Amino acid sequence: MLKAPRRSPKPSSRRTTRRLFATEIVNGGLPTHIGAALLGHLILQTTQGYVAVFAEDIVKHYQEFLNHRRDLRPEHEYGDVTPEEWAEFEEHFDKRKVELGNCAHPYGSPCQHEHACIRCPMLQVSPKMLPRLAELEKDLSLRRKRAQEEQWLGEIEGIDLTLTFLRTKQADAARLTRRVPVDLGIPGPRH
Repeated sequence: MLKAPRRSPKPSSRRTTRRLFATEIVNGGLPTHIGAALLGHLILQTTQGYVAVFAEDIVKHYQEFLNHRRDLRPEHEYGDVTPEEWAEFEEHFDKRKVELGNCAHPYGSPCQHEHACIRCPMLQVSPKMLPRLAELEKDLSLRRKRAQEEQWLGEIEGIDLTLTFLRTKQADAARLTRRVPVDLGIPGPRH
């Protein structure tokens, strides 16, 4: 009886091998920054581009990380939250809701921009507000034109800076419209 000749597996490229290696080590639990060092990447985004990450993996690793962190903390740190503490916590986030989206300053920290400055790196613009950002950009462009006519050099510099931040926020909000949200769930207290 004759057997069919064995075919050798299709040779893979170095890039394919690196992608498989990166995916395997990161999905196996190795932090991305260490994977980047192993692969010789100077920028984490390069490694993240190599890694095939699936939503289920993100949720699984996040939950494992939380459980590990909880195991390391002393038991007495986990107490029941009082109604007053919970009300204060909720009030913090209610105050962070602004016209353009949310101010992402951490709980208990003040906001020097009073939750509304387009220049604030902590302002997270909602994708629904893209038309409003277009209005703001048009208004700033008109103000810049007037400042040029009047030769208000300091005003031009400030408007240019604000326009730079505004365009970055527009790009970020537009990117969010293409992203599918992942439900990580809300961690509950340990019993």
